[in-house]
Amino acid sequence: MKKILVTGGCGYIGSHTVVDLSDNGFNAISADDFSNSRRKITNGISKLLNKKHINYEVNLCDLEATEKIFEENPDIVGVIHFAAHIYVPESVENPIKYFRNNINNLLNVLECCKKYNVPNLIFSSSCAVYGNTKDLPVTESTSFGEAECPYARTKQMGEEIIRDFCIANPDFNAVLLRYFNPAGSHESSEIGEAPIVENTHLVPIITEVAIGHRKSMTVFGTDYNTRDGSCVRDFIHVMDLAHAHTKAIQYLLNQRNEQNCEVFNLGIGEGVTVLEAIKAFEKVTGIDLNYSLGKRRAGDVAAIYADTTASRNKLGWTPKRNIEDIVKSAWDWENNKSWLVED
Repeated sequence: MKKILVTGGCGYIGSHTVVDLSDNGFNAISADDFSNSRRKITNGISKLLNKKHINYEVNLCDLEATEKIFEENPDIVGVIHFAAHIYVPESVENPIKYFRNNINNLLNVLECCKKYNVPNLIFSSSCAVYGNTKDLPVTESTSFGEAECPYARTKQMGEEIIRDFCIANPDFNAVLLRYFNPAGSHESSEIGEAPIVENTHLVPIITEVAIGHRKSMTVFGTDYNTRDGSCVRDFIHVMDLAHAHTKAIQYLLNQRNEQNCEVFNLGIGEGVTVLEAIKAFEKVTGIDLNYSLGKRRAGDVAAIYADTTASRNKLGWTPKRNIEDIVKSAWDWENNKSWLVED
């Protein structure tokens, strides 16, 4: 079993990717300092793996601690790098925190890959790199727009750093995955989205309102140039997204890449408005949500959704789940996640 290091592997997307890697014959270990994830999520991961999950509780901004992971695991063949601060409003309020963490931990991971001869990297990027683009659907050749928030800027910078690293190290291979609004949970409801800070993502906010953890929610912006005035997003089920990372590491290990740094969009390939997502949840569950219409929120773009032709053709990846599947699995997770509450 080939060993993959998943940084941020106890977080939302990382935990689902660890499970998908295992389901596809890989030995996945993780590095996660639990700065935005819960220790108990490892119980759910271990249950799905049918063995104890190995996680290194390391802040990857600490180079010496990061090196120890590579020293103890000389058989690592690739890294999937999720570890990053990810919240748009927080990044607007505290940009230095985001630049210091997201850039420094990437630099340390790349330095370790070079020093310990790990030749493959999958980078967790974001559709946020495109900014408030008017070119829809977005393709991999769509130019970067002005970053709408510091979080997005760290992803733009991260991609450029990796490109420069690949130029300087022609035997190193990287895939940059730009994805579009992950949501939902593993079908078992053993793992799902469970940040330790207040959730700012749409689908878990919907489920928290439905279960009564929030009294109501606000739709930010009703005057965008969209079908119903609310923002358009391309939601992707987290298990489809996790499988794309497995496909990407297989793509590199099988030497199917034409260049040593390639980029792919990951999404369903169609836009769903915020109000349409709410209606999909109400349809699937029969629950009427308590929500209000509010003003636009700083850092949000009006509409963005993906052209996923390249990821389908080259990675052989096709998403299997739609918005109704997403909100259904998110609701099942919301009803099961009470075990995650810390003692």
